[in-house]
Amino acid sequence: MSRVSKTGKCVDRSSIRIFLEKQNKIAESCDDMISFTIGEPDFQTPPNIVEAAIQALSEGKTKYAPNSGIPELRKAISEDLERTHGVHYDPETEIVITPSGMDTLRLTAMAVLDDDEEMIVNDPCWANHPNHSKIAHGKPVLVPVHEEDNFFYNLEELEKYVNEKTKAILLNSPNNPTGGVISHEALCAFCDFCKKHDLLVISDEVYYNIIFDGLKFYSPAMIEGMKDRVIISQSFSKTYAMTGWRLAYAAGPADIIEAIGRLNENSISCVNTFVQWAGVEAIKGTRKYIDAMVKEFENRRNIVYEGINAIDGLSCVKPQGAFYAFVNIKKTGLSAEEFATRLLEEKHVGMVPGTGFGASGEGFVRLSYATSTDNIRDGIKRMGEFVASLKK
Repeated sequence: MSRVSKTGKCVDRSSIRIFLEKQNKIAESCDDMISFTIGEPDFQTPPNIVEAAIQALSEGKTKYAPNSGIPELRKAISEDLERTHGVHYDPETEIVITPSGMDTLRLTAMAVLDDDEEMIVNDPCWANHPNHSKIAHGKPVLVPVHEEDNFFYNLEELEKYVNEKTKAILLNSPNNPTGGVISHEALCAFCDFCKKHDLLVISDEVYYNIIFDGLKFYSPAMIEGMKDRVIISQSFSKTYAMTGWRLAYAAGPADIIEAIGRLNENSISCVNTFVQWAGVEAIKGTRKYIDAMVKEFENRRNIVYEGINAIDGLSCVKPQGAFYAFVNIKKTGLSAEEFATRLLEEKHVGMVPGTGFGASGEGFVRLSYATSTDNIRDGIKRMGEFVASLKK
């Protein structure tokens, strides 16, 4: 009998963290490291949110909260979703507060999947997405997506992966690692597919506020006939630069939200009370800090897009949201692992190999532009020098 369970053995480590550890090791002996590795806003949490947390602490809001979250935060979320999505969620029964977007995805998988039931996940995908169905004793089914389809599902190909065990499908838009945003037309076709096959949709929307070029965000929950089969996973980490605060929520059908709430109760009991009060301010307070951050990310996106495509041998499609570019390196002749490792060791530029996001990420590396424009310009210059050196 093994001391470690099958679940404990089957969950993979994130290659993002693995490459960050390699980067940090090299950084100990140099002072010029540029990191495009981690997906974390380099902005401080807006001061109004920090002040709200301090005030909550000073007022003694440090006791247990209700398992599903304080009513004030659930009400604020309900009002926000009505404003942004045009969909009403009952704050009492259709919203539950969780400690992170990652935990929301895990709890959702546990709430909907029975043993060996399948959840479709796009490949490449965020490195942790397949693990959530594994933890739930379900099975992730990785479906290749392609650059020519903006890295979203090709429905003709998707048909081949659906069977009697398929219960759910993951959608992540804006997307990590590609920066892609699904169009309204493509989303409607996707939703028709889900209705046809009676699939639940787990919609990872953590970047929905970070979108460029005047595009409009569309959630599958906004499409007619879809609300009862969509579970929205949302986090405060990216929009409000609150990565270390650990605050998120799920919104969806009452029966599934109730199940998530029971699982939540038996894992963490409740989310930190004062952090939830900060979340109320994040939603209801000024948007000037968010708008300024998104504008800066769009400026950085433009620098990355132009800079990468100016390097002979590299290319990338224009990211439309989040803060990632998925850089095509196929013309260099190096594998994703080789490219990222050599770039790190030779030029002190940290990136993540595309294979860290699934087998279909071969031939790509992910660049996170959650860093200063000076770092971006310097890092792209070094990338150009590195690629040029391969031709000598």
